[in-house]
Amino acid sequence: MSLEIPWDRLFDAAASAQARAYAPYSRFPVGAAVMTDEGSIHAGCNVENASYGLSACAEQNAIVRAVVEGGKRLVAVAILANSSAPCPPCGRCRQMIAEFAGPDTPVRSRTQGGEEARYTAGELLPHSFGREFL
Repeated sequence: MSLEIPWDRLFDAAASAQARAYAPYSRFPVGAAVMTDEGSIHAGCNVENASYGLSACAEQNAIVRAVVEGGKRLVAVAILANSSAPCPPCGRCRQMIAEFAGPDTPVRSRTQGGEEARYTAGELLPHSFGREFL
């Protein structure tokens, strides 16, 4: 079964989430949205903390939200940031994406101006740590 990915809907969800980001320290709000293999879309924003290590990324929050709502397999990831160039996910988020997505899963990142970068999960983290190592 192949789902058509509604990128405009994903980026709209990411933008809505980005508007709710809690980023008083970095002043770098990020929104993300993921689509599961059932076609549902789940969005998240970054939530910072004065103890920086406790901060949570937008991608992480979108994935956690998908799992809470029953999603287990990602088929698309969209990221929106206020940067001059499309911002790829950090290393922790790449590992989280790898846990729930296949290596061919598309990941797109956009700027507010519409510039876009396209990756696959496998390109972002070619040697991810997985259950096969446990």
